[in-house]
Amino acid sequence: MTAYPWLWIVFTIIAAAAQTVRNAMQRELSGTLGTLGATHVRFLFGFPFALVFLAALMLWTGARLPQTGWAFWLWVLEGSAAQIAATALMLVAMGERSFVVTIAYLKTEPIQVAIFGLIFLGDKVTAPMAAAIIVATAGVLIMSTKPGGMVGGLRPMLLGLASGGTFALSAIGYRGAILSLALPNYMMSATFTLAVGLVATTIMLSLYLVLRAPGVMTAIFEVWRRSLFAGFMGAFASQFWFLAFALATAASVRTLALVEVLFAQLVARFAFGQRTTAREAVGMVLVVAGVVLLILAY
Repeated sequence: MTAYPWLWIVFTIIAAAAQTVRNAMQRELSGTLGTLGATHVRFLFGFPFALVFLAALMLWTGARLPQTGWAFWLWVLEGSAAQIAATALMLVAMGERSFVVTIAYLKTEPIQVAIFGLIFLGDKVTAPMAAAIIVATAGVLIMSTKPGGMVGGLRPMLLGLASGGTFALSAIGYRGAILSLALPNYMMSATFTLAVGLVATTIMLSLYLVLRAPGVMTAIFEVWRRSLFAGFMGAFASQFWFLAFALATAASVRTLALVEVLFAQLVARFAFGQRTTAREAVGMVLVVAGVVLLILAY
């Protein structure tokens, strides 16, 4: 299947836009389900759609399910476990007084993805790509903090860095799983990995909730109609994330993914009438500059 050099850019932008919608749905559900319940919705109601995507691709292309080796299962389980751990760390961060500071450190994910990608997958990072990652990340940090906001103590810093690091490891795990299949059909590699990853994540997190917070699982099913759309948007966004991972390094994808911050700003401006501050405007300019540098460098 033909993979044009620019397709990963299209896939990433679509994924970021879809994730913005999914995040809005999850924020709405968090009032009813709590943060953990709203987070699990994306997995529990998302994996059936991932299976539908996989079945549709098989019917469309005539492809069969790929054969998997131990490397695939190690990578995909690492990606799933890291995603759950990252979410848990982020939830701990949400209970911190220095929440904004913690989230700002979390936004260092693209830098950590670049490091882990080089170590575990051999994904090369050229000097122009490194510059693009740093510029775009700096833009997000500026938008995420107030003047002097990065001073928040050791605990918020460690929580943010740890959460960003585990999210980075999750991206590396899923890209590793995709590459381990070594299929000529990149769409099958991405879609199959997504289906397996969402099923694995759903099983692990559901078991945790059943054992530790059964009331949350009950509440999730009570609002299944609203949860269904959030699950679909989560699976839809993940489908394009994984397609991008199949074609480009995780560092490139996660850096370009910072355009999600711009989408969120646009939603805040036009849907909720929130004005953009001068600091946010500077951050947006840096994010755009970093994204342009990344595209030119790739």
